[in-house]
Amino acid sequence: EVTGKARVVFTNSGTEAVMTALRLARAATGRSTVVIFEGAYHGHSDGTLAQRAVGDTPLASEPVAPGIPANVARDVIVLEYGTPESLAIIRSRAHELAAVLVEPVQSRRPDFQPVEFLRELRAITAASGTALIFDEMITGFRAHPAGCQGLFGIEADIATYGKIIGGGMPVGLYGGRKDIMGVVAPDGQVYQAGTLSGNPVAMAAGLATMEKLTPAFYAQLEANAAKWAAAFETIPGLHCPRYGSLLWPLFQDGVRRSDAVKGEAISTFNRLHKALLGQGVYLPPSGYEVAFLGSAHGEPELAHFKQAVAAIAKDFV
Repeated sequence: EVTGKARVVFTNSGTEAVMTALRLARAATGRSTVVIFEGAYHGHSDGTLAQRAVGDTPLASEPVAPGIPANVARDVIVLEYGTPESLAIIRSRAHELAAVLVEPVQSRRPDFQPVEFLRELRAITAASGTALIFDEMITGFRAHPAGCQGLFGIEADIATYGKIIGGGMPVGLYGGRKDIMGVVAPDGQVYQAGTLSGNPVAMAAGLATMEKLTPAFYAQLEANAAKWAAAFETIPGLHCPRYGSLLWPLFQDGVRRSDAVKGEAISTFNRLHKALLGQGVYLPPSGYEVAFLGSAHGEPELAHFKQAVAAIAKDFV
């Protein structure tokens, strides 16, 4: 128990945290259908690997890959993130929804932060008894100690986190309102357990990490991330949207979803990856991935990065 009104449960991973949060929402509401949004990352459980179905059937979904049962995708509605049209659909179906699962700042589009959309989503789900789940597997602790909930002043019913809560060790967490969490065993009948859930090594690493998360730390991290984003953007044609310490270096502007990234943007990123690797700088291995900064990325590392960028920038004119 974290406070008098909230509880948390540790899991093996962020993916398991999301999977169990959906199970919890369905049990607490007695409903089956959930809403997710295009472009979001929720791990690799079957229950979130759905996409809009090809065809004329409105709101129909299908698995994103072979091996995922079609009946699993039928309980998922996939909508565009941040639009009035999506809010209208959710409002019209709200009383049959178990949960709306949202990555409040999508890791594949960190510059898009639709706060008013999230506030309206909170109002709709609160009125209908639908569980609002903030998936902070990626965004958690990277801009604010209370994640997007703290940064935007919006309280979700359930939140999920990944290995960041263990300082990078294998662990996950879901937590929420005490009444919703009360359906989890041993208080309730929703079962969840894992061999590595809350293991002492990950817990020690997580506690050591959280002791560093002071207001001064976040102020420095924000300033540092802005410098790194600016350094990235000295590379001709590269754009670097960010959210806190989360950066997405990409040779394409205005991307709303990772599946909208063009092939030439990825090809150029691959050239950049190889060029910077030769300068001692290791970027994320794919142009579809985001980069993260930490306290280890200080002024000496930034200076080295700027030198590396200057050495290769002419090859991207």
